[in-house]
Amino acid sequence: MPGSVALVGAGEFLPSMGEFDLGLLSATGRSRPRVAILATASFPDGEEVYQRWVAMGVEHFGRLGAEVEPLFVRERSDADDEAHVQAIGEADLVYLSGGKPGYLATVLEHSSVGRALVEAHARGAIVVGCSAGAMVLAERQFDFRFRGRPIPWPLRWRRSLGFIPGAAVIPHYDAWPEPFCALVALQAPRGGTVIGIDEDTATVGRDGSFQVHGRGRVTIWRGRNRERFRAGEVFRV
Repeated sequence: MPGSVALVGAGEFLPSMGEFDLGLLSATGRSRPRVAILATASFPDGEEVYQRWVAMGVEHFGRLGAEVEPLFVRERSDADDEAHVQAIGEADLVYLSGGKPGYLATVLEHSSVGRALVEAHARGAIVVGCSAGAMVLAERQFDFRFRGRPIPWPLRWRRSLGFIPGAAVIPHYDAWPEPFCALVALQAPRGGTVIGIDEDTATVGRDGSFQVHGRGRVTIWRGRNRERFRAGEVFRV
């Protein structure tokens, strides 16, 4: 059976998400789960930033009792390294942290690591994405680059890894003004679902059914229709 997919609005590797992450580790059924950390999305911000996120991930999940292996996939060439492929193949949980979603998608798409991620999920591994990582796990993601224009409209949408068919994710949802989020959601590809996830909030599920965890809300947009869900509530994509 395929594993669960978890989407986190923000707060990876912080104490505020510790209880949620402990629940994910427990769901693996392993006494000492193997966790693979992919901090690739942070690499465009520099090596120091990248190393900080790697270290935070190792410390966080190690403190929760996991065996943690950081995968040093900085650039596209690293994504075809067989050592990284093997580590994902052995992982019970793979965590994609935040940064630049477009960069992360470009590194992973059509790569050996990207294929290994799909195969790991198919055999039951839990796949987690936070912020940029959550955006990349959906089927579509939006691009905020201005390309010389004074405002970033209309948005450019690109295909992503597709772990959640028909969906796109807006992370940090409560950090943006609601009208701004609505503008993003209303430009999404026709017939799709936009999942807005507040900070320190997550949703986890499989087969289109997801439950909310954390302090905030998940906002679901289907065209012009908006619904809100809080911790413990379930929605379908």
